[in-house]
Amino acid sequence: MKNYVQHDATALAALVSDGELDPAELLEAAIERAEATNPAINALSQKLYDHGRAAIAAGLPEGPFRGVPFLLKDASGELAGHVTANGARLLSKGAPAAIDSHLVERYKAAGVVIFGKTTTPEFSLAASTETSLTGATCNPWDRARSAGGSSGGAAAAVAAGIVPAAHGSDGGGSIRIPASCCGLFGLKPSRARNPSGPLVGEGWGSLSVSHVLTRSVRDSAAMLDATQGMAPGDPYCAPPRVRPYTEEARRDPGRLRIGWHVAPMSGAPVDLPCRKAAEDAADLLASLGHDLDVISLPGEVEPLQKALWVLVASNVARSLHAVGAKLDRKIKRADVDSVTWSAISDAKNMSAEDYAEALFQIHAQTRSMADLHSRYDAILSPTLATLPPPLGVQRTDTDDMDAYRAALTGFTPFTQLYNMTGAPSMSVPLGWHHPEKSQSVLPVGVMISADFGREDILFRLAGQIEAERPWFDRLPDLAARKECA
Repeated sequence: MKNYVQHDATALAALVSDGELDPAELLEAAIERAEATNPAINALSQKLYDHGRAAIAAGLPEGPFRGVPFLLKDASGELAGHVTANGARLLSKGAPAAIDSHLVERYKAAGVVIFGKTTTPEFSLAASTETSLTGATCNPWDRARSAGGSSGGAAAAVAAGIVPAAHGSDGGGSIRIPASCCGLFGLKPSRARNPSGPLVGEGWGSLSVSHVLTRSVRDSAAMLDATQGMAPGDPYCAPPRVRPYTEEARRDPGRLRIGWHVAPMSGAPVDLPCRKAAEDAADLLASLGHDLDVISLPGEVEPLQKALWVLVASNVARSLHAVGAKLDRKIKRADVDSVTWSAISDAKNMSAEDYAEALFQIHAQTRSMADLHSRYDAILSPTLATLPPPLGVQRTDTDDMDAYRAALTGFTPFTQLYNMTGAPSMSVPLGWHHPEKSQSVLPVGVMISADFGREDILFRLAGQIEAERPWFDRLPDLAARKECA
């Protein structure tokens, strides 16, 4: 297929619906691109080409994305008959999933053709996708740099033009971080907007939620329309949407009150390109008629960082204990990467009171942020504090945990707040940095967040920004190569 990369998922689905394109032809175009580009970026952890071909042969449902090639993150989305490795050597040879997750059921009902899984750091415990199982996933814009994480493989695959949209999950920024690194639109929905079951009720003690990384706002909106809503057994739900998100993305947002800041709660330094991207975005939004105020975030960072780690470490440890029970043995140090072992070890020293205190802290912060959101429709900040880091800085098999933690907190001090509050948050590709003595261009994301359940505000604002500062045709050289078109 010619000009595959020039279409988003919505456009490809329209070509299929109009009979101008056959799903089988479209899948082979995606496979061709995967074979041409993946060796350079290492975005795919599992090639499920025959699974995709079989799905087409069996007949696709008449969903909004019928025939569109799609990739699952190798975490947070079970696909029946295939292993979910979570970036871990221990699980990579395990038993295949017996059933689809509720989210994957909805992806299939939407008509997408799943033909692979994307790389992720072990148990999603890093903001860069580098593990002992799959190696390093490279940023298509600069292959010496990270694609981000933990949905780094998904972001690299979309940025390289393998697919127009890919599944990701976000428990501390894992959709927004790689979206910023790779020049994509990445929205973390409200807590429980998409289902997590049936194998779990919530991800990481309510911190994690799944959605997609895309090149267009309308693809993200339409995909959330297809997947949102409670599933049987969900422990709680997000407020119901007022109208389809595809409609919201086309609506005028009106005159919004927007608070903005460039300093993270932690006080970590923020590199000039990241500050400048947020400042330029504030100027753009003011020019579009919105009211902007400089703000400071409420809360204290140390108790929140501790609470976050208690929830993450204890949930990772519980998952691994369940794996050990299936294997009929204890998990050993040699089974997992260093960062995962650190989580297991720390969890052994955490009490039930520690877990209750962690929940108390994030609930208190949620109330403080709700007060801020009562005064502002949206909050603007940099997505990240630095440009995409060089590969090797945030490997999960590192022997230097202090350096790893410093690299993580210095890189991404903004995103975790909205995992704690459960509020929707998006990274929008508005900055484009030209490093000195380099021919490369590096994307820089700007993060905009709204109150719990208010994805409608974010989609309206994203649609307005996209119309004013379009980014769809900005592609890395890897995606634009003629031999891959």
